[in-house]
Amino acid sequence: MVAGDVIHLTTAASVQFVRPIVVRVIRELPERHTYHGWVWIEGYQLNAAGDAVARRELFVMRAGVRMQALPARRRRRPVRVG
Repeated sequence: MVAGDVIHLTTAASVQFVRPIVVRVIRELPERHTYHGWVWIEGYQLNAAGDAVARRELFVMRAGVRMQALPARRRRRPVRVG
């Protein structure tokens, strides 16, 4: 996983995700030593529109992480300055 990846987390990644969530990865935290096959990640939890709603540090099983495409973004108007 690299910065910007969007991942879908379910109970396959950890039992804490009984309610699946979608996360945009900020970074892996390799300085935190874990069990083989597990990793700490830092990321933003996304809502259905793809907006960040919470910053999270998560302990997940790498094999259970599923890559996901970004949700379609709302078209935003450019902001005029001056």
